[in-house]
Amino acid sequence: MIELDQRLLLLLNGSGNPFWDQMMWTVTATATWLPMAALLLYLIAHNNTWRRTLIVLLGVALVILLADRISSGVFKPMFHRWRPSHEPALEGLVHLVNGYGGGRYGFISSHAANTFGLTTFIALLTRSRLMLLTMTIWACLSSYSRIYLGVHYPGDILAGALFGVLVGVCCSYIYKAAERRWTSAEASTIYSTRDIRLFAAGFAATICIVTAIAGINSTLIH
Repeated sequence: MIELDQRLLLLLNGSGNPFWDQMMWTVTATATWLPMAALLLYLIAHNNTWRRTLIVLLGVALVILLADRISSGVFKPMFHRWRPSHEPALEGLVHLVNGYGGGRYGFISSHAANTFGLTTFIALLTRSRLMLLTMTIWACLSSYSRIYLGVHYPGDILAGALFGVLVGVCCSYIYKAAERRWTSAEASTIYSTRDIRLFAAGFAATICIVTAIAGINSTLIH
């Protein structure tokens, strides 16, 4: 399994193409997705009372806290699996961008755990296929960028994604219990289709902007 994981990594790892190097470098950056975070905050606040909004935001915070802290603070120190960028057997074979190699250990991927955890929680919250599709594309793209950059094996991503889904489901149950306790007199939330489409459009616009910037930067570098 380890050998297969390494082969898949070398197959999916960066090609050295300036455009894709710039694209994946931008995709993996947290700051790139701040507009999406703002739209998500708007979606939640616009469709809920202040009390339910607070509970949802606490649920989101719990998802990220658990996914990130457990993946980084428990799994990585427990398994001590070198990232591809630090694996002696792969030295000279892994394509790195801007000399970035990440920390020493990579199992499981915190990026995958965080993004898939949040995707699961928001999908269960909104019960919207469009929201699920949009968030899943985002999570997959963000996770793949880690393979492209040579800082995670596909196995790191798969395990992180599965763990993230588990965290998202568990936090969804916690949220529902808190919702029943603190908002029992309030009507159930039905998320606006218009707001969900706005969020999806914002994601599409972000991808277009990232693509344009990567194209311009790669041209300048070349």
